[in-house]
Amino acid sequence: MHIDLRQLRHFIALAEQRSFVAGAQTVNLSQSAFSRSIQALEHSVGCPLVDRGRKDLAPTKQGQVLLEHARRLVSGARQMANEISQFNGLEAGELQFGCGPAPASGLVPRAIGRFIGRYPKARVQFQVDDWQSLSKRLLSEEFEFFVADTRQFEADPAYVTQRLRPRKWYFCCRTGHPLANRGSVSAAELLSYPQAITIRPPNLRKVLVQLSGRPDYAPNVECESPFSLMSVVLSSDAIGICGAYSDVFLYASGNLVRLQVDELAEEQDALYTRYGIVSRAGVRLSPLAQAMIEHIKELDNSDVCGLENFAI
Repeated sequence: MHIDLRQLRHFIALAEQRSFVAGAQTVNLSQSAFSRSIQALEHSVGCPLVDRGRKDLAPTKQGQVLLEHARRLVSGARQMANEISQFNGLEAGELQFGCGPAPASGLVPRAIGRFIGRYPKARVQFQVDDWQSLSKRLLSEEFEFFVADTRQFEADPAYVTQRLRPRKWYFCCRTGHPLANRGSVSAAELLSYPQAITIRPPNLRKVLVQLSGRPDYAPNVECESPFSLMSVVLSSDAIGICGAYSDVFLYASGNLVRLQVDELAEEQDALYTRYGIVSRAGVRLSPLAQAMIEHIKELDNSDVCGLENFAI
């Protein structure tokens, strides 16, 4: 059986696009050339790889097996070429990693800025998503690592986690809000206004359930983007939540106010982040991945980012 990587790339494109036309466009081939490549691959493996009787061209059982291996092989070949290029001192490789929405609002973009200053020829692709999706893409070898909440991974031997510094979450409102000039507010006062927040991190959900007394608590506006949520807060009487790792307060230019909530103890663990760097156990990271991680950790320890440095 002879299979080349080019054919595997074409099959991955077909499986993702579920269309010969769209798949061909994805890999910059004519439809006829793309179809011949898929047919040649099917001839090599001795069976159909997609069900042509279905409109969505779903992979056959054999196609599903091949697709799983194809993704690993293509990813491995890319990483091999990437590492060799990096070790040759060209510093022009490609780095792909993932990031949760919260670290993507300040810490990680700043670290990337420093990184490309050191490696101006490198290409960086980072995908912002929730930790479940990031985990799947890590295990499928699309990413070398991701930055997100580490709670689900710390005890799992399939992963290696490197914790970042815990940073505090703050309730906040716009300047001019009825609660803005109060030294502290009660939970009842806080919850009497609409909430525009993310409850994805389990610690935030715990805090909000505690304050509301309702296990089925749901905010008025929910979104994973800190900047989008703060735009809602700045244009309404909604209450938001922002972490000290974020640049949101910096860009708000003094128009956001932190709120002190009577019922929340300052040292409460649930008020702090638990973010870190997650990679696969037993997998060597490329030189560029190691360099990016070092930039993230160095910046995280430098106190040059974060709400603690802004007087509001």
